[in-house]
Formats: sequence, C-alpha cells, structure tokens
Amino acid sequence: MSNAETGDIPFGARVRGCLLGGAVGDALGAPVEFDSIAAIRRDHGEAGLTGLAPDWSGKTGLITDDTQMTLFTVEGLIRADVRVREKGIGGGEVHVVRHAYLRWLDTQEHRQPPPADGLVRTGRLREQTWLYSRRAPGNACVSGLRAGLGSLAAPGMPGAVNPGSKGCGTVMRSAPFGLAVRDPRAAFTLAAGCAQITHGHPTGYLAAGAFGALICLLAQGAPLPPAVQDTLGLLAEQPAHEETTAAIEAAVALAGTAEQPTPEAVETLGGGWVAEEALAIAVYCALVSGDDIERALLLAVNHSGDSDSTGSLCGNLLGTVHGDAALPGHWVSRLEGKDTIVELADDFTTQFTGGRLDHGKYPGC
Repeated sequence: MSNAETGDIPFGARVRGCLLGGAVGDALGAPVEFDSIAAIRRDHGEAGLTGLAPDWSGKTGLITDDTQMTLFTVEGLIRADVRVREKGIGGGEVHVVRHAYLRWLDTQEHRQPPPADGLVRTGRLREQTWLYSRRAPGNACVSGLRAGLGSLAAPGMPGAVNPGSKGCGTVMRSAPFGLAVRDPRAAFTLAAGCAQITHGHPTGYLAAGAFGALICLLAQGAPLPPAVQDTLGLLAEQPAHEETTAAIEAAVALAGTAEQPTPEAVETLGGGWVAEEALAIAVYCALVSGDDIERALLLAVNHSGDSDSTGSLCGNLLGTVHGDAALPGHWVSRLEGKDTIVELADDFTTQFTGGRLDHGKYPGC
C-alpha cells in the first residue's frame, strides 16, 4: 500500500487534516452527544453549540472512542504495511488491524497499559497513558472484539459477529483505510473487511467501505461532489447496498435544495446512531457548507443525535480535502492528544510514502 503527494496539498497535510479534523469534530460533539437540540439550545443559546465546550468531566477538547479507535486503525495499518515490506507477509491486514483494536480495548478496560505480551500488547501507541479512559465505547465494538478470532467468519455465515448490528462504530473509525491505498475500490474492500471485525450487518460494513472509498478519492485531490458520486457507483456494486445508498442519496438531495441548513434539516437524515445515517449527515454538512470548515463542523454536531460521531466524520472529510492548515486553529490548539495525533499522522505519511520507521514503535504484527 502506498500513496504520494497529490494536487496542491501535500499528502502529509491531508493525513494530518483528516486525523486532526476528525478529532476536532469529535471533541466538539462529545459534550452534547446525548442531548436533544432543545437541550443544546437551552444550555448553549439559540445558536446552539458555537465552539468547544466542557464535557462530562468538566474539561474541554477531550476526544471520545471515535478518535481513539481511529488512531488505533492508523497504527494497525502502519504495522500491516511494515509486515508486508519488511517481512514479505501480505494479506493479513484484517488480523493486524484487529490486534490494534484489541490494544484499544485495553484502554477501555484498564487504567494503565497492561504488561507487554510480545504479540498484541506491543508498540508505542498503547503506552500513551492519556488514551486509557473509557469514553462511551459502542457496545458492538466491545462485544465484537471480545468474541475472539472466530468473529472473522464471513458475514451471514455461522460465527459472524454481531450480525444484526449496523452501529456507527464501523464508519467512525474507517477514514484511515482511504489514506492507506490509492485505489478507492481497494479502500472500500479493506474498510468493509475490517468493519466486520465487530459488526456483521451489511449496512454497517458497507457504510464503512463507502467512507473509506470517499476518503481515498478526496486524498487524491478529487472535489467532494464528484467523489460522492463515484463512491455511490462503487457502493452500487455491492449486495445489500440499498440502505446505505439511499442514505447518501438523501444527503446529496438535501444539500441540493434551497432549504436553510439547520439542525432540523440535519435531523431529517436521522440521528447518526447507525452507520448509514452518520455517514449521510457528515456528507450533507460537508457538501452544504462549502469551504467553511467551522460552519460545517458546527452544523454536524448541533442536532439531536450522535453528535461526536457525525462531527468526527465531517472533520475527516473536510480535513482530507483542505489539509491541516485550513482547520480552525483555536480548536486544534485545545485538542486532547494533539501531539500524539500529529506524530501518528506523520509516521503514517512516512510509512506510506516509502520511508522507514522504528520497528520497536511499529512492530509488523
């Protein structure tokens, strides 16, 4: 898997933009994730949330499980590529990414890094103590990882994990797949395959696949509207795509109307608790806001739904399009774990543009 600088925005800037933009959207939405729009307006004024606000802990700028899992996706993809380049072992990306998600699971179940074990509990990211904080993880993400290696059975077959779950826990962690490969069809396949580690419902993993493909197209400099249409074309090739396709098409149609972008308009697309709705809301907010990233992110979090996930996805999209320099600096500067996110993004860029990384930091397993 490889990539290179594309268009007038360097690839590394797009990677940083994608990860930091997602984290900013996540941190914006986290304090109001479970609030109705009426409650948001009551607490923050008629305009709703207008910037970073204190969350459940009283702190500002904290990320949630969305960003945590995205970072472990990045780490897993780096390690899978190290495995291919340094050891000549290919075809095991899903298993390597699953190991990364098991390291994330440790952050939800322990207060500090458990002892190293030489296989799964290895590498540098798991040593970041700030990650060891339970941030309302999705039930299917946790249960799917606890299910064991048998959970990687084919969807619809005996042993497939959480076959009835299409929660947004698939799509909210899937942006990095689109950065790791240049072929959007391959990005779709990889994202959908790794989504099935925890979610067996077709809509859950197809929404993740579509998001991976969309990020892939944007990372290569494609404008957002045609990238969405190309993604719909890839999606149409998949069995059981109809639910995901309908959600994205609804977002495109809504963005094409003269209707004023409001929380009420966003809520016609759903609440974002399930994968296709979260993706649709993010696409709508990105399309309707043009180049105004701040406006797009605020629209993506001010609604009665899964505000951190929809904000995160919207931030992934627009950060990939515009690069990290275009993100609102007054939000990025207050972001929890910013230095780690930037370091991981730059390591990802190094690995996927042919550079070499410290194998102790990223073992190929």
